[in-house]
Amino acid sequence: MEKITFINSKGQSVELGNDGPYILTKIEGTGAVNVDIQTQKSPYQDGESYLGNTLDPRLISIEVMVLAENIEEMMIHRRKMLNIFNPKLGEGILIYEIGSIRREIKAISELAPVFPDAEGFKDTMQPGLIQLYCPNPFWKDINTAKEEVAIWRGSFEFPLELVEEGIELGYREPSLIVNVLNKGDVATGMRIQFKALATVVNPSLFNVNTREYFKVNRTMEAGEVITVATHFQNKRVELNKNGVISNVFNWIDFQSTFLQLDPGDNLFRYDADEGIDNLEVSIYFNPQHLGV
Repeated sequence: MEKITFINSKGQSVELGNDGPYILTKIEGTGAVNVDIQTQKSPYQDGESYLGNTLDPRLISIEVMVLAENIEEMMIHRRKMLNIFNPKLGEGILIYEIGSIRREIKAISELAPVFPDAEGFKDTMQPGLIQLYCPNPFWKDINTAKEEVAIWRGSFEFPLELVEEGIELGYREPSLIVNVLNKGDVATGMRIQFKALATVVNPSLFNVNTREYFKVNRTMEAGEVITVATHFQNKRVELNKNGVISNVFNWIDFQSTFLQLDPGDNLFRYDADEGIDNLEVSIYFNPQHLGV
């Protein structure tokens, strides 16, 4: 079953699918987008030298059939679509579902929904056209993936049987290195979370493949959490201390890199100048795809 849901910046939503009053009849633009290839040419050079490429924004066209019992109900349905797909509200979230695949993309209406005349049907059936513009062309997985790089595992469970030598309540993961698998088509940013169980000095995360690292020059106390967002145009470093969030961008080590996840395998190693056994590190990310 194919279904789309649009949620605008005010949290209002509409669902287009197989059931009324909004029947999804056609959607275009969910696949690949145009590529802008960058090249340069030197004097007397045959052909050109390839430099790289970028992807154009994504354009999505949606056709819908609006169903109603009478003209009054039709006007209510049309008004709802006009309110939700209001271009003045800025970017919203378009969720696309087909089979077991569920992905989302940020989109803005290029114009208010258009309702062409349909001779003999406008009272109970009304076709509609929606044009969406997606500045970032990549579809993202709706569910956020999580990898725990360093964590204490609980081993206390019921039923409890006491033994003479005692029981183990928890244990530390033995490996300092973890593989983070990015199943997307392109590199993506992530959210790195450093959590201190006791005193930790200068926590860091190192990319074994690229030899790049991200380090926070800070002595963390028990219960403090530092969250690093490495997404393009949304880079942040924040401290959560007793529920109070503060910007700590100035704590970044000057040689740090806002690490990215390449498609496929990514090996990371966590570290700290002191108190490494008191550090928990988690990575959160949403793989990005070229199309659906």
